[in-house]
Amino acid sequence: MLKRLAFCFAIYSISTLAAESRFVQQLPLPDNHSVIQVAEGDHEPRSIGSYSIRLYGGRNPDFPLDDFISGQIYPRDGQIERLLNTDADGDGHGEVVVVIRSAGSGGYLHADVFSWQQGQIKKILSLPDLPPKADVLTEVKRVVRKR
Repeated sequence: MLKRLAFCFAIYSISTLAAESRFVQQLPLPDNHSVIQVAEGDHEPRSIGSYSIRLYGGRNPDFPLDDFISGQIYPRDGQIERLLNTDADGDGHGEVVVVIRSAGSGGYLHADVFSWQQGQIKKILSLPDLPPKADVLTEVKRVVRKR
């Protein structure tokens, strides 16, 4: 019984540590009300798995995640490194960029670009295999303006 209890505690500790080290970040949007939250999947390895992107209304600043509007889940090969907010196409509507760094020896970057309009999140661009030291915003703007 004692061995089983110790094993359960060890598993709980490992899963708690994994959950605490995963990427979860909120990004207020320029409208000063809405909030985007991006999170790596629960209990997944940092090196591969999935991530969610969610849009919240943010009506109550004390509880910005109380009014979920929409969201999506995507696969990821690597760990989320950061979120960026930009207006890549210059249309006055912002985009969110999810930057993922591969876990392999190359450390390549991957960028997924999302827009949000009429309460919907839409993936508008995916840039895989960017060099490890690439300026992600410059690359996103270059590709978006070519389209």
